[in-house]
Amino acid sequence: MDKNCFICDKHAGTIQTAGKTIYEDKYVYVGHIDHGGEPCYLGHIMIDLKRHVPTLGDMNMDEAKAFGVIIARVSKALLRTENAEHIYSLVSGNSVPHLHMHLVPRYPNTPKEYWGPMSVHDWPDAPMGDHQLVSELCERIKNDLLENDDEAI
Repeated sequence: MDKNCFICDKHAGTIQTAGKTIYEDKYVYVGHIDHGGEPCYLGHIMIDLKRHVPTLGDMNMDEAKAFGVIIARVSKALLRTENAEHIYSLVSGNSVPHLHMHLVPRYPNTPKEYWGPMSVHDWPDAPMGDHQLVSELCERIKNDLLENDDEAI
């Protein structure tokens, strides 16, 4: 744990974020992106590695397996519960040097000029939501993961 890390602080419970915990185990934490209480793009999920490491190459094999499996499971849940037509995924690490994966759904009827993991946010008709809508979405994904826990990846 790094005392100057936003993600480590989130995992330690010293800061609160929007929505609810979608999934958590000893390796990963899954939740919705937070914009400090402002409406945000619905379905923009963050998958954090619990251990403080900066890049994908710093994971051990147990962490890598857990990370990969939950990425696939949450992506499938977004397709099923939110009717997403595509899931973007990206790791940047530019602003927070703690490994986290962004999963960003693209919804039906999104114009091509707004295709892309961050471009979808700019679409004037993008599905945006407040804390209540984010919490409801988190609950749908959480329930889907529970219902499909035995699903082969």
